[in-house]
Amino acid sequence: WGPSSPRGLGSLSLSLPADPGPHSLRYFYTAVSEPGPGLPQFTVVGYLDDQLFFHFDSEGKGAQPRAPWIQAEGPEYWDRQTWIAKGWQECNEPCQAPWPDLRPHPAPCIPPGLHTFQYMYGCQLRADGSTGGFRQYGYDGRDFLSYDTRTPTWVAPSKEAEITKGKMEADRHLSQQQRDYLERKCVEWLQKYLGYGKETLQRRERPAMRVTGRDAPDGPTTLCCRAHGFYPRDIALSWLRKGESREQVTWRGGVLPNGDRTYHAWATVELDPRERGLYRCHVERESLAQPLVAVWEPPSRSALLPVLIGAVAVTALLAGGAVGFVLWRRRCSGNGGLVVPGLGEPPLSVGPAMGPRGREQSRPLC
Repeated sequence: WGPSSPRGLGSLSLSLPADPGPHSLRYFYTAVSEPGPGLPQFTVVGYLDDQLFFHFDSEGKGAQPRAPWIQAEGPEYWDRQTWIAKGWQECNEPCQAPWPDLRPHPAPCIPPGLHTFQYMYGCQLRADGSTGGFRQYGYDGRDFLSYDTRTPTWVAPSKEAEITKGKMEADRHLSQQQRDYLERKCVEWLQKYLGYGKETLQRRERPAMRVTGRDAPDGPTTLCCRAHGFYPRDIALSWLRKGESREQVTWRGGVLPNGDRTYHAWATVELDPRERGLYRCHVERESLAQPLVAVWEPPSRSALLPVLIGAVAVTALLAGGAVGFVLWRRRCSGNGGLVVPGLGEPPLSVGPAMGPRGREQSRPLC
């Protein structure tokens, strides 16, 4: 159920870090009934905020560090984490008992066929200094059980989970142990880890902003607001017209990572070309005392020359690329013309654009 209380920290009198948050400590357990190449039967990963720092899988030798700062922990720590993870691995091996029966450990016994079991737990330290915990189980991609820390009780969203819910709540010692971990021990570990990685995790990178415009023939103008190079991940981009929110007509992309461990995000709005000067892009973050404001500015004539030169160069590259593709296609036609990237090289994906009222829709990128 998680690491024991870290040495050197009090049980209740917790000293908050200089920058109190928000921060989170999360662990994700995944078991599959039919493992395959690159997909171990059992995997555990740990995240401090958005940074992976812990990894264990059933194909490896033991728990492994994934961030430089966690190496401050010695061999005793890693031996214990390996022991805990292997205990969960044994409890989640496929078995023949019918769902939703349980093994002695509170994890579902996976019946024959392709099934997944997921478990997430952790805690958070909010900006106001308050704390909170969470614990949730999933089965085959659906919520199975979640722990309500306010009650505290288990919540079963389906009838199939009622049996497990009853068994969990009948074990009062287990319930108290879970509550103590979420309310106390997890927060202690979170603070200790923040001390290890404060140079990277508690840093604040101010976003750089830029607004560009794109005119459609005989149509509206699209203004795009970009924020990039910021850390941590939290950010809110909004378009305002004469000080009033234009939320109903704003499109947003997801907050995506950069290669330097910062993030970028964008938001667009369509408008009458004559109203460009009425719109302002606002960026809000908890680390900012006041929102940042960006406006569209028409490009100067001196800035157009590099654009034209670039357009000519791109056209030439595309022409050369088309010839190269034809030659490649002919050469590869003997084996089907399909190139498959190696394992461990996932395709680059971009989050869906979110339209007005949060609806996911197809939309050109900013």
